[in-house]
Amino acid sequence: MNAHEFRRRGKEMVDYVADYLEGVEGRQVYPDVEPGYLRPLLPTAAPQEPETFEDIIKDVEKIIMPGVTHWHSPYFFAYFPTASSYPAMLADMLCGAIGCIGFSWAASPACTELETVMMDWLGKMLRLPAVFLAGEAGEGGGVIQGSASEATLVALLAARTKVTRCLQAASPGLTQATIMEKLVAYASDQAHSSVERAGLIGGVKLKAIPSDGKFAMRASALQEALERDKAEGLIPFFVVATLGTTSCCSFDNLLEVGPICCEEDVWLHVDAAYAGSAFICPEFRHLLNGVEYADSFNFNPHKWLLVNFDCSAMWVKKRTDLTGAFKLDPVYLKHSHQDSGLITDYRHWQLPLGRRFRSLKMWFVFRMYGVKGLQTYIRKHVQLSHEFEALVHQDPRFEVCAEVTLGLVCFRLKGSNKLNEALLERINSAKKIHLVPCHLRDQFVLRFAICSRTVESAHVQLAWEHIRGLATDLLGAQKEE
Repeated sequence: MNAHEFRRRGKEMVDYVADYLEGVEGRQVYPDVEPGYLRPLLPTAAPQEPETFEDIIKDVEKIIMPGVTHWHSPYFFAYFPTASSYPAMLADMLCGAIGCIGFSWAASPACTELETVMMDWLGKMLRLPAVFLAGEAGEGGGVIQGSASEATLVALLAARTKVTRCLQAASPGLTQATIMEKLVAYASDQAHSSVERAGLIGGVKLKAIPSDGKFAMRASALQEALERDKAEGLIPFFVVATLGTTSCCSFDNLLEVGPICCEEDVWLHVDAAYAGSAFICPEFRHLLNGVEYADSFNFNPHKWLLVNFDCSAMWVKKRTDLTGAFKLDPVYLKHSHQDSGLITDYRHWQLPLGRRFRSLKMWFVFRMYGVKGLQTYIRKHVQLSHEFEALVHQDPRFEVCAEVTLGLVCFRLKGSNKLNEALLERINSAKKIHLVPCHLRDQFVLRFAICSRTVESAHVQLAWEHIRGLATDLLGAQKEE
């Protein structure tokens, strides 16, 4: 494909993408395929001779689309949103064209410097404490990770390195192995499974702190666990506080937990993967109060801020805490400006070496929507979730199971877990809408998350009527039994 054909095919692909997104509402939200459906539809090996673009596009519709779950359908209410916007897609095109591997400033100065500035822009939108910003001479700063899972792991590994070095400096005879077997990390029993995975990868114990009646981690439960473990000779070193849990969008109490972490000299990492986007709105900013106690903070613009995956924003108070854990400098990666103090090499902030020019997506989206446009988008989703909440309250057969703060409603039929499992099975088998469940304590609960950029009140109303109809059929069938 030469430049002339690329121009032609590029325009065709833009038309295809625009047609797909404009028409996604008309596609079945969840596919009618079984595991292994795709292999028989493809040759057993790559073609020896070139094939045409027309044939490939035909196969997209014939082979790929039948197996796609349409996350951007206005009838997709599962998981949490994954962001999508035309400005971000255009920026991704440019990122692919430039094609730099931005592991250092010298590898592509604009790639590094735009990321530093965009992370400062976003930090100011959230009104993060200035200590988290790079500015012109700050000790902190932001970095784009691939996911919140990566951010949690990076923070845990940095905390592990920091505490190990501190203990060895105080007691030179201590081995790393002796320290490692005593290290303990903590998170709420509502924290994401990626926190547990970080503990597994990091080779440290992770203990779940029982949450309160609102599914939040509180000071008393954390303090009790810390005291108990210290009495047993263990070393608390890392706490993850979640703002907007996956199950029910609950919020750990940062204003309580934060001071304890500071007093105990324990690294506090704040995971706001979904909810963080809402903090750009003044009316939701209080949910972030207490972040000043954190050592690191992370959320995913690729969930709810119209920046396509992947773009997970992470800030640290002291970037040397990260670079001290991950810095390796083989001669082939060194450059003449790396010790100038004016720039950073992001390879020292992350697990991989290579990185894409992801900050272009932020730059395009922030400029083409503006802060006010992004705030309007967030507010619309929150309003739609409260609309769905009100509909649930109007039907006495149903109950809302957790406080609705942002764009997620947890609800269920009053009755057994088996009843609600049967309802979810009917909902997802019909494939008109798509939901996923969670467990809140011992209850099986349905989650209704406002996800699509194009979702409107009419879609929420139709979804609710569909759920009510299926519930009526289910309850009628049970009576006949």
